[in-house]
Amino acid sequence: MSIQLHPSHLKEIKVPGPRYDRASHKHGIVHLGVGGFHRAHQAVYLDELLSRAGHGDWGLCGVGILPQDKHMAEVMAEQECLYTVVERSSAGDQARIIGSMTSYLFAPENPEAVLEKMAHPDCRIVSLTITEGGYSVHQGTGEFDPTPADIQWDLAHPHRPKGAYGFIAEALERRKARGLKPFTLLSCDNLQGNGEVLKKMFLAFAGLRDPGLRDWVAQFGAFPSSMVDRITPATKDEHRQLVKEKFGIVDGWPVVCEPFRQWVIEDHFPLGRPAWETVGAQMTHDVMPYEKMKIRLLNASHQALCYIGMLLGYEFAHQTMEDPRIQRLVRTMMDDEVTPLLPPVPGVSLEAYKATLIERFANPTIRDQLARIGTEGSARIPKFVLPSVRDQLTAGGPIRLHAFTVAAWFRYLTGTDDQGRALPLIDPQGAALKAVAQKGQADPSPMLGQAQLFGTDLPASNRFVVEVKKALEALYKLGAEKALEQYVGGKS
Repeated sequence: MSIQLHPSHLKEIKVPGPRYDRASHKHGIVHLGVGGFHRAHQAVYLDELLSRAGHGDWGLCGVGILPQDKHMAEVMAEQECLYTVVERSSAGDQARIIGSMTSYLFAPENPEAVLEKMAHPDCRIVSLTITEGGYSVHQGTGEFDPTPADIQWDLAHPHRPKGAYGFIAEALERRKARGLKPFTLLSCDNLQGNGEVLKKMFLAFAGLRDPGLRDWVAQFGAFPSSMVDRITPATKDEHRQLVKEKFGIVDGWPVVCEPFRQWVIEDHFPLGRPAWETVGAQMTHDVMPYEKMKIRLLNASHQALCYIGMLLGYEFAHQTMEDPRIQRLVRTMMDDEVTPLLPPVPGVSLEAYKATLIERFANPTIRDQLARIGTEGSARIPKFVLPSVRDQLTAGGPIRLHAFTVAAWFRYLTGTDDQGRALPLIDPQGAALKAVAQKGQADPSPMLGQAQLFGTDLPASNRFVVEVKKALEALYKLGAEKALEQYVGGKS
């Protein structure tokens, strides 16, 4: 018999769950953008911490910003914010119920509640997982891009925000008026120097809204960087069924993830912070070596495997690792084109880390969708792939497999594989980029001319343009499979 997940049923459920008094915890953290990754990562660390006595100031309030968050809001209301996390590996499935989030607010329907929650003295940290594309960075210049619709709305209607920056700015304005210090803003997205990126973009936004607010936040606020890592596929009905059949729990929004997790955090929290280091997080004064390693090895490799993988008809990451050609593409790119660029990482063997990545990508129980990995390529290619290209161009080093990855993305953007099957395209710029990619076909110049993605330096680099052109022509003339083999050899 299956049991509906609810606090009143925890004693009947045979899966470990929170044994602390959830109602007694203050909302010291407000999190914007409650997706699967946040619930499998930061909320899990916090759940483990709250299970220990003396951490009652650090309860979590989740906030859904986007209209499509409505269904999660409904499920979280029904389950009083409880949900199941299932760690999957070849050793088996391990489940636990997470209770660290004790409130979930749906901003489009109740923006005032969100603003007052952030403006309350209890709130000392506002954390974010708003995706790489949510920071409004112009990829070509690295400066703030004020053109997105939510940014324009929030600048025109500062007291009725719709976007993340708008909510943050209005809440900070209220704190300033009430004599409270700014909360610490903690980015948990995959951006190198994510704290610095958030600081630069938000202060630019705040300056357009109110220069006085910008100056106050710049003086008293904090934007620590962090490196986050845990492979977490999007929740599907098969995951709900797994939780029901294997663990006897009816959960409307469980989350499935790998056992591995990592969190490295710059220790700069003027209003205080949870003792994350007691539950496995690493506090440091320099996150850069860790995040550079992770973004350029893990995240760039994800881009390398996902687009060629979808062009070959694969659906999941583990299938690409079962193909020796794609595994060779990923490993060679890591070894030859990324590793020489990385500084030493304290306490980490890069060789062991790379071997672990291959093992994690190959985990068949996670069934991580290539479509998820390839989401928002217009944000991820510039942030994950192009930094190594620029460094290697400066150093005179190899860029061949990075160029192949860029070309595979261009080919993928046309919308169909070599057999004419439709490819999933989830990207805010998807429709526009699809038109450009279809126009260019085997000629990369229309895509490379997108300055918001490639800047002006890469299109001016003859070496880079030639390498991308060679790869793209091979993909069109030979097809994805033969082109891949031209670059990394056959299946043997």
